[in-house]
Amino acid sequence: MTAPGSARPFVPSDFPVPGELVTAQFRLEPLGPQHNAADYDAWTSSMAHIRATPGFPDGSWPREMTPEENLGDLRRHAKDFAARTGFTYTVLDPGGRVVGCVYIYPTKDRAAGVAGVQSWVRADRAELDVPLYDAVSAWLADAWPFTEVRYAPRAGGGGGTAGAGA
Repeated sequence: MTAPGSARPFVPSDFPVPGELVTAQFRLEPLGPQHNAADYDAWTSSMAHIRATPGFPDGSWPREMTPEENLGDLRRHAKDFAARTGFTYTVLDPGGRVVGCVYIYPTKDRAAGVAGVQSWVRADRAELDVPLYDAVSAWLADAWPFTEVRYAPRAGGGGGTAGAGA
């Protein structure tokens, strides 16, 4: 499938999209409507923290929303995932609590093979930001088909823009 407004596919049609990433500190799984209450709690309790996170420079998100609006957002992310036009993962701690989110989408310029990535963690789990960044950066380089990944670097993280194998 192709990304909306693009003639190029975001990932090849034969690419098996990873269903999860598991580390000792957290697990990523596709974000969906089933996460609504926990996702809503995670980001609404951490709006200032998320806005201060590298990669969220314009302040347009997070913004005030109702739980119903959030559910619509989660449905859109799940639809994008199913259509292979973008991939959003919820970040769960070992106890299953939603502690963040990772977004993997085409960049605004829709350059072939290039992914734009953003992630956030809730304020009370801020210590996970750099480990999440490092784990996602390595995962994107090892398991995804992107030639370039644009992911705002973290202080103390493993690097900035990452290149990945094709």
